[in-house]
Amino acid sequence: MYELEKSNLQRCSKYVIPILRPSYVKGFMTTYLQPEVSERILSEESKSVTAAAQVFLDQVCLLDALGWYQALLDALEAEDYKGLCEALKGWDFQTLESTKLHRVLLDRIEPRFTKLIKPRDLLLHLGDCLRKRECEEILAVSYIGPIAAAERLTDCLKRSDKQNWFKLLKSALYSCELTEALQLLEPDTVGDEEEGDTVMTVSFQYTEQSDDDDGMLMSGNPLTPSETPPTSATGEKSRGGEKKMREYQRELAEPVFQGKNTVICAPTGCGKTVVALAICEQHLKVKGKGAKVVFMATKVDVFNQQYKLFQEHFQEKDPDIRIDGLCGNQGDQLSMKVVMENNDIIVLTPQILVNAMAQGEVPSLSCFSLLILDECHNTTGKHPYNIIMTSYLDAKLSTEQNGQHLPQIVGLTASVGIGSFKNQSEAENNICQLCASLDSRIISTIHTNTDELQSYVHTPDKEFFLVQKRHIDPFIRIIHDIMAKIEGLAKTVYNIESLSSIENRDYGSQKVLQLKDQEEESRVCRALYNYTEHLRKYNDALIINEDARTKDALEYLSSFIQQVKNAGHDETERQLTAYFDGQQGVLRGLSSGGQKENPKLDMLQYILEEQYRQNDETKSVLFVRTRALADALKSWMEESDSLKFLKPGVLIGRGRKSSQLTGSGMTLNSKKGVLDSFKSFDNQSKILIATSVADEGIDIPQCNLVLMYEYVGNVVKMVQVRGRGRAQGSKCILVSDKKDRIDKEKHNMEKEKIVERAIRNLQDTPTEMLRKMEVFQRGDKVCRDMVKMVPERPRTEGSYQLLCSKCKKHSCYTDDIRVLQDSHHIVLDPTLFSRARTEPHPKPKGFMGLVKTRKLFCHCGLDWGIVASYLSIQNLPVLKIESFVVKNCVTEQQRYYRKWRDVTFSMKTFELTDITW
Repeated sequence: MYELEKSNLQRCSKYVIPILRPSYVKGFMTTYLQPEVSERILSEESKSVTAAAQVFLDQVCLLDALGWYQALLDALEAEDYKGLCEALKGWDFQTLESTKLHRVLLDRIEPRFTKLIKPRDLLLHLGDCLRKRECEEILAVSYIGPIAAAERLTDCLKRSDKQNWFKLLKSALYSCELTEALQLLEPDTVGDEEEGDTVMTVSFQYTEQSDDDDGMLMSGNPLTPSETPPTSATGEKSRGGEKKMREYQRELAEPVFQGKNTVICAPTGCGKTVVALAICEQHLKVKGKGAKVVFMATKVDVFNQQYKLFQEHFQEKDPDIRIDGLCGNQGDQLSMKVVMENNDIIVLTPQILVNAMAQGEVPSLSCFSLLILDECHNTTGKHPYNIIMTSYLDAKLSTEQNGQHLPQIVGLTASVGIGSFKNQSEAENNICQLCASLDSRIISTIHTNTDELQSYVHTPDKEFFLVQKRHIDPFIRIIHDIMAKIEGLAKTVYNIESLSSIENRDYGSQKVLQLKDQEEESRVCRALYNYTEHLRKYNDALIINEDARTKDALEYLSSFIQQVKNAGHDETERQLTAYFDGQQGVLRGLSSGGQKENPKLDMLQYILEEQYRQNDETKSVLFVRTRALADALKSWMEESDSLKFLKPGVLIGRGRKSSQLTGSGMTLNSKKGVLDSFKSFDNQSKILIATSVADEGIDIPQCNLVLMYEYVGNVVKMVQVRGRGRAQGSKCILVSDKKDRIDKEKHNMEKEKIVERAIRNLQDTPTEMLRKMEVFQRGDKVCRDMVKMVPERPRTEGSYQLLCSKCKKHSCYTDDIRVLQDSHHIVLDPTLFSRARTEPHPKPKGFMGLVKTRKLFCHCGLDWGIVASYLSIQNLPVLKIESFVVKNCVTEQQRYYRKWRDVTFSMKTFELTDITW
C-alpha cells in the first residue's frame, strides 16, 4: 500500500530534505511513528536538521498505516509548508528546483552575509517567506547575540519553500539599507570590493582663498567670497591657528556648555570641529585641574587632520594646555596610562581606547571628564564607539558604581538618520536608540541662526539622469559562455552536492571535502579553489563592463590571467587560461571599437563637457562603487580628447589586499599628493574619482560639482555626499541606468525630511524621548547580562592537524601551537617553513609587542598568515585559522573555523622557555 508514494518520496528526497524541519510536524510523528523513533529524530535535529530530515523520510517510507500520506500533506500545509505540499501533491518540483541556485549562493556567502545583516530589522519585511514559529525562534536567539540570530535567519531562508523568498530577501535588504549584504546577493549596490573597508564621508570645503593653507587639509571656518577677515567671535581665524566661533556654532554648543550629554547634528561643512574646540576650551576652564578630555576620530586620516588642528588652535590660545595623540600601532608603542596622566587633551582613534581598557591601562572611563565622538552615528553594533559606550552604560546602570563620576558625552554627526525606517515613528525610535547608546538626552541643531548658516553652507541642486542600457553586448555572451564551461568543468572534477556537511560551533554547517585518498582530496580541493577564483574574476569583469568600457573589463581579465601564468600555473590553471586565450582575439576586437560605447559614459562625458564649457574653473568629485571602476574611468578620461584636460586623480582607501588594477590602495602620503594637486590653482587636476572607502572627514576643498555614478546609499551617506558641493550654485548629479536606483535616492530625500521632523518632535517632547531612551538602555543591559551568563563551551583535549584549506596539505599540529597575549597563535615547529614559503611583508609594523616581518604562504599560494619577531625571538609563524581545515587525528573528522575564538580544542599559553631554536 502507498508503494507509489513511497517510491516518489525517495526519488524526490533531494527536494524534501533541504526544506523540512521534522520538529515542525511533530504532531504527525507522534501519531504515526513510534515514540523512540520520534525521540531519535528530534535528538538528531539538535545536531543536524538535514540528517534528521533524512531519518524522518526513511521512517515515513516504512509506514503502512491507512491515511498516513494525506496526514503528512495536511501536517505540512498546517505548518505553512505550502510550496512543498503543492509539489508533493502533483509530484512537480520545478518551482522548488528554480530556487536551488539561490540556496547555493546563500550557502556560499553565509560566513560573510551573517556578519552584515540585522535580523530584527529584516524580520519586519520577511513575514511572507518565514513561518511565524521561525520568526519567534529568531527573535529568541537574538538575545544570545546578533550573529546567532543572523545564522538562524539564514538557515530558515535556505529552508524556505516559498518561490519568492530570494526576491523578498533582496527587497528586505534594500529596505533596511544593508547594502553590503545586498551586494553579496547581487553586486548592484554601492560598495568597494575590498572587505573590511568602510563607508566614505569625504567633506568638501569651498573657498576662494589659498594663500594661508600650507598643509594638506583646510580646517576651521573658511571665508565666503564676499567676506573680509573677521574681528569678532563670529568669524574664524583670529590669529595663527586659533579658531573663533560663529553664532550658529555657539548655538550648537550651548547645551554642552551647560554640562549636558549632547548629540550635535549639523550639516557637513558648517565647522563642527570648531564647535568641538570651543567645547574643549570651555570644559578645561570650568573643570580646571580635574579636566581630562578625549577627542575620538574614526579613521587615521581624520585623526591626523584633527590632531594637527587641536595643536594649532591651543598653541595660539594657551600653550600650557598639553595635547597628545595616539592612533594605529602607536597604542602599542606608547603607554596609554602615561599619555593620559601627562596630558589635558588626548586625540585618539577609538580602538586605542578599547585596547587600553581591555589591557587595564584605563581602569574606568571615570578617568576622563569629557569624551567627544566624531561621526557618532557609528555608535552601533561592534564599532569601537559602541564598545566604549557599552562600558559607560554598564557603569551608569550598575549598582556597584560607588559614586564614580562618568565623563560628559558629546557626539558630532551630519545626520542621525540611521537604520531602516518607513515613517516618523520608526525614525524617532532609531534616533532614540542612538541617543540611548550615547546616553545623550539632547539633540542640538540650529534653529535661531539658520540665516547665518545658509550664508556659509549651501545645499547643492540635485539632478538625476536615467540612461539607457546597451541593447546588444556580445562581450557578456562570450564571458557567460566561458563561465559556463568552467562551471561544467568543476562538476566533472567532483560532485559538489555530495560534500559532507560538517557542523561548526555557532556557525551552522560548512561544506568540507573529505576523501579517503588524501592526495586526491588535495588535488580536487585545489582545482575547485581555482575554478571559484576564475569565476569570481569573470564576474568582476562583467561589473566593470556594465559601468565602463569593454576595453577596461578586458584589461582587468588580461592582468589576472597573466598573473596566473607568471605564478607557474598547473594543469588545471592551464586549461582555465586556455578558455580565455581562445576568445581573446574576439574580445580584443570588441574592445577596440567592435561595439557601441557604453551609453552611461556618453552621458557622463556630456555632463562634464557642458559643466566645464559653462565654467572652466569647475572642480568635480566623481563617486564610484569600486576601485577597479575608479581606475577604469581614470583611464577613459585620460584617453578622451575632450576630457583629458581634467587630469583626473583617484582617491581610494588604504586597502587590505591587492587589486588587479589599483594595487594595494593608497597611503596617507599618496592621498596628500592627490589632494594637493586637486586644490592647486595651476590646473593640475580638476576632478577626483573617489570610492566609498575614502575615509570619513577628509576635507576636499573647492568642489562645486558632485557626480554620483551608480552610487546610492542610505540617508546618512546621501547627506554627507551631497554636502561636498558647498559653493553657491553647486550641483549634485546622479547618473544611472536603473530606475529603482534613482527612485531610492529620491526616497532618501523624503526620508531626510522624515528625520528632520522626527528630530523636531523629539526636541519638543523631551519627557517621551527620555522614557524611550531608558527603555532601550535597560533592555540592552538585560541582553548583555544574558549573554554574559551563557557558559563558555569547554575546549577539548586532544591532537588536531591543520590542513591548508585550498590544497589540503599538512601544515602543523595543534600540539605545536601556543597562544601569545590571548590573540596571537604561534607555531613552534620550525619544519613548518619547509611546507610554506615567505615573502617580505609590504607593510612591516609592530602590534601588541610583535613586529610583522614577512608574509607566510602555502606552496599552493594560499595566505597562511605572517612571520613575526617578538622581543629578541625571530621567525615566529603566526597563523590565521580561516586558512585551514582542522582535522581530528583520532576521528579524522574535519571542521572549519573563521575565528580562533570559535575553535573547540585547547591550546597552551606561550612561554619564553618554549623556544628551543
